[in-house]
Amino acid sequence: MKQPLQGKVAVVGGATRGTGRGIACELGAAGAIVYCTGRSTRENRKAVRDKKANPFDLSNRPETIDETAEMVTARGGQGIAVQVDHTIPEQVQSLFQRVEQEQGKLDILVNDVWGGDELTEWKPFWESSLEKGLLMIERAVHSHIITAHYATPLMIKNKRGLIVEITDGNHYGYRGMFYYDLVKTSVIRLAFMLATELKKYKISAVALTPGFIRSEAMLDYFGVTEANWQDAVKKRPDFGESETPFYTGRAVVALATDRKIVKKSGRVFAAWDLGPEYGFTDVDGRQPNMKQWLMENMPHWQWKTCDETFYEYWGLK
Repeated sequence: MKQPLQGKVAVVGGATRGTGRGIACELGAAGAIVYCTGRSTRENRKAVRDKKANPFDLSNRPETIDETAEMVTARGGQGIAVQVDHTIPEQVQSLFQRVEQEQGKLDILVNDVWGGDELTEWKPFWESSLEKGLLMIERAVHSHIITAHYATPLMIKNKRGLIVEITDGNHYGYRGMFYYDLVKTSVIRLAFMLATELKKYKISAVALTPGFIRSEAMLDYFGVTEANWQDAVKKRPDFGESETPFYTGRAVVALATDRKIVKKSGRVFAAWDLGPEYGFTDVDGRQPNMKQWLMENMPHWQWKTCDETFYEYWGLK
């Protein structure tokens, strides 16, 4: 089996579950050495998850970076689990010192640190918790800045690399919640700024959004598994256009193996566009396109001004 990233070194920040796990696994399948970072390890996870609890409460989730690293290795790469809180500079600095000591280089950085699910309140700005909002900014923006700060010198040293900032949406319409919108659009801007500053070192930076992800938490929310996920389409027709986290992972691999990636540097892309462009599919052979589904099934949807339709679509009004 061809492994186009054989010998490449990657760090996936936020690889515990969901999109981060899917990306780490696909990088592994492409032959990369993948450092899978996050806060959740087998030592600090509950042995039995409370099934009645909020599936988006990360403290109650069973997934760990240890599992992710094992999945990476099982797919043909080398998975290395490292517990890191990306909001703590000392821990992030230690991570990249270890990468440099063990590998001598860093080829790919994926910034997928999030931790905001349990903080998201779909309320007007003035009614939202200021404490939760500021904590979301710390977890989802400060963490990305801290991680890039310590990662880029290792890339600059070898004058090559790719940074992928994971966001939600490739549009500039309102995402329905003040703090959520702030962090997701900030991540897109981070990619632009990093691309601008790092261009002379032959380092590219892009932002990437998945579509409707069938994450572990989302499957639990709908009461289905990956084996019977289509049963949930009866309740939510749009779920039929959902995708596995591996689809975004394959998008990252496509970007990392694109010899002309510099032409994309500084921009934001969607997995649903990159699939047809590069010719990859999801694990079931499909090329899901959530944007197209919205355009076809919600004619009033305006991709750049989606504040009111966002509330209507998600049943928040």
